[in-house]
Amino acid sequence: MTLSEGWQLYVADKTIEGLSPNTLGDYKTQMNMLIRYFGDKDINGITVFDLKRYLAEKGSHLMLSSLGQRIRVMRTLFRYFSDEGFCEKNPAARLKEPKLPDQIPKAFSEEETVMLEEACKNPKEHALTEFFFSTGCRISEVQALNKSDINWENRSCVVMGKGSKQREVYFSIKAKIWLKWYIDSRKDADLALFVTDRAPHRMSKDTMRRNIKIVGKQSNLGRNMYPHMWRHTFATHMLNAGAPIEGVQEQLGHTSIKVTRRYCRLSGVRRKQIHDTYF
Repeated sequence: MTLSEGWQLYVADKTIEGLSPNTLGDYKTQMNMLIRYFGDKDINGITVFDLKRYLAEKGSHLMLSSLGQRIRVMRTLFRYFSDEGFCEKNPAARLKEPKLPDQIPKAFSEEETVMLEEACKNPKEHALTEFFFSTGCRISEVQALNKSDINWENRSCVVMGKGSKQREVYFSIKAKIWLKWYIDSRKDADLALFVTDRAPHRMSKDTMRRNIKIVGKQSNLGRNMYPHMWRHTFATHMLNAGAPIEGVQEQLGHTSIKVTRRYCRLSGVRRKQIHDTYF
């Protein structure tokens, strides 16, 4: 069985199991790169040495985190191929992810957060910024939202997270005000919560990233800005305000609290408050 044939069966099986379209899209990108490198080769003819050569030639320029993600996808795909009997041995089973340094995730300080809010120049920029900051949502979760998903009275909405798991998230009063102002300023009838300026239609993730970068440049902070930084900022600010980490975990939609701990770091002031309280 060829790589493309195996991929089609994988898509069929995982779609039935409820794997999210976003995850399948990411896996498809990785599979297409494999097919470009190897050709539409018989799966049984690919060895661990072939995969290591591929990673060495096509992954040497990647950040360690991106290289690790590529390896995880390959292990997932070839484990499926092996379990289904498409190959005698799983060639990816012995691939090891690079060890990542224990870096503290980047988050905006309270001062930087205010500067970014002040840098917004129109209702759309304000609405995007406040919504990302006050919900801690992933970009894919925000991009998929419709106007009808918003519960204005409760200041909440239900998002579809990883693994097609739904959760309710909440947003601030400022986010509510700017969302209403943004929606009221629109002349289109599109169902999406956020739309493009020209020929309005659902805003893509890339367009969202560009809009967030524009706000970052307008703030003159001199930092590269992307939506996921708001997720880290949300988690860190919640924890520093005294929220229990289990509550932050629920808000972020993490299945493991270990992941949540990587998302948020207590400030020095908050660590001292805890020390003074309990020691």
